[in-house]
Amino acid sequence: MLDLTTARILITNDDGIGADGLAVLERVARSLAPEVWVVAPEHEQSGAGHSLTLRRPLRIREIDRRRFAVDGTPTDCVMLSVKHLMRDARPDLVLSGINRGANLGEDITYSGTIAAAMEGTLLGIPSIALSLHTEDRGIVRWDTAERHAPTVIRRVVSLDWPRNGLISINFPDVAAEAVSGIEVTVEGRRKIGDAIQVGIDPRGMEYYWIGAQRTEDRFTKGTDLEAVFRGAVAITPLSMDMTDRAMLDPLRAAFS
Repeated sequence: MLDLTTARILITNDDGIGADGLAVLERVARSLAPEVWVVAPEHEQSGAGHSLTLRRPLRIREIDRRRFAVDGTPTDCVMLSVKHLMRDARPDLVLSGINRGANLGEDITYSGTIAAAMEGTLLGIPSIALSLHTEDRGIVRWDTAERHAPTVIRRVVSLDWPRNGLISINFPDVAAEAVSGIEVTVEGRRKIGDAIQVGIDPRGMEYYWIGAQRTEDRFTKGTDLEAVFRGAVAITPLSMDMTDRAMLDPLRAAFS
């Protein structure tokens, strides 16, 4: 259980330091806690997953008091924050987002937004990833996320979390007053990369571009996809323990 009235919050994202969603999340965080740090990638890192920069040095650009940009991944941002920038007083909560676009189903394995929350979890800090579904990228309903995020965050941090657990929150692409509810869901099925574009570059060489099209199941009750496409906020508990426990006994039997 976390007391937000005395909390120190770290916020980050994968859309970059200048992203609209980061500004929204900063306002949300400041409405919840007295101390907010912003440490985000210098440039967009969508699809970076839980990648860590190991083969080159990283640079930190100080923008303002408790506000920094890192020329690396969301994972780098969280690690540098906890191990360096905030080493004298670790954050009590990590908030990642608000991502422009939902992170549903198998999206979580690619998402830099989710990865930042994963890194916070690995460092022993309660962590939440927040994403906003958008059907039309020209119309992004930030007000929906901004209105409902404080309530959801307060309720989530009032719970005792398992050591390996993190929370993924997805807001629907509907007006704030049209949200149908807040639902606890399981991970659905949604696979990106359904189409690959093949073309020729100016030098006559063939290239391949992985498209954003997805194969997805929007209709299975109880999943994050079904809830969000129905207009609800979806809260999905995730775990860093990826062990398939149902397979333990069959594997033991096969190798006994």
